[in-house]
Amino acid sequence: MKMDLHNNLYAIRAISPIAIGTTGTGKTSGVLDTLGYSGVEFIGSYGTITSTTAVYTAILKECSTTGGTFTSVADSDLLGTEAAFVPAAGTRTSGTTKNVTKRLGYIGNQRYLKIQVYSAGTAGTIVGVDMLLHSPRSAPTS
Repeated sequence: MKMDLHNNLYAIRAISPIAIGTTGTGKTSGVLDTLGYSGVEFIGSYGTITSTTAVYTAILKECSTTGGTFTSVADSDLLGTEAAFVPAAGTRTSGTTKNVTKRLGYIGNQRYLKIQVYSAGTAGTIVGVDMLLHSPRSAPTS
């Protein structure tokens, strides 16, 4: 029997596509609730980057309550790494260091998450992040 992925996923826009350009600027999602799902995958996409020194970092934070203090997720609770969301590159290559989609998985046990993307460079690009909730406790999902 084939697995029906369509009815076992729920997608949420975490960060709408936005230009992030100057050093130290970024965008943070609102509070993302994982209730009812056993797995989370973040899908980040970005466009053309002209600067070879621009770096964009994704930071995932977690908390057990919506109003509590969100702390950085331990590397052991991640599938993949936050560090190289958009690495610096001597030459930008389409599909490798520009016009790319990356993913980051979360396997921790906190209910609430936030994701932030920030710039360490001065070349703007459009960055967007979606959250896919998977392995629902009750399927099909809406």
